Amino acid sequence: MSVLLAGIILWFAVHSFPAYAPGKRDALAAKLGEDRYRGVYSLVIVASLVIIVFGWKNAVPNAVYEPPMGPGILPSILIFVGLVFFFASQVNGNIKRVLRHPQMAGTILWAVAHLLTNGDSRSVVLFGGMAIWAVFEIVMINRREGPRAEPGLASGKFDLIAVVIGGVAFAILGHFHLQLFGVSPTPV
Repeated sequence: MSVLLAGIILWFAVHSFPAYAPGKRDALAAKLGEDRYRGVYSLVIVASLVIIVFGWKNAVPNAVYEPPMGPGILPSILIFVGLVFFFASQVNGNIKRVLRHPQMAGTILWAVAHLLTNGDSRSVVLFGGMAIWAVFEIVMINRREGPRAEPGLASGKFDLIAVVIGGVAFAILGHFHLQLFGVSPTPV
């Protein structure tokens, strides 16, 4: 479990660095160069993901609580909407216009869906940790950027793009979930 926790802490730290210490981030980027900084930043994120996956696979799950539901329609809807929000953060549609942090909101929905269906220790560490990180990121980004400017009108075509990409990602992840993560996302 400690490897999983270390991966999540690394993920949290590297993602929080620009929001928590923007001056230090800018100084480091100036010293390394923006492209090199982004490369190092990306490598550390990938390393944290590898550590999380390795830690997840090697952690022995222990029951923490009885999950209130099993795989089904509500968790699936939460994950689908979470994926749509995640991809909506990359385009300038109405979802991004209405939600200040669609990527973080999507992460929270994904985490909540998994916490509703998994009550073991490694799930609590992973999904609970990611939900806490997303809330922390929202707070830190809001603090750094200040009040949000009134967003302008957006084209619905970008929302459609986010829904289509989110739907394709949902279908792919659902289809390969058992092979990738060892758990079926559908009721047996």
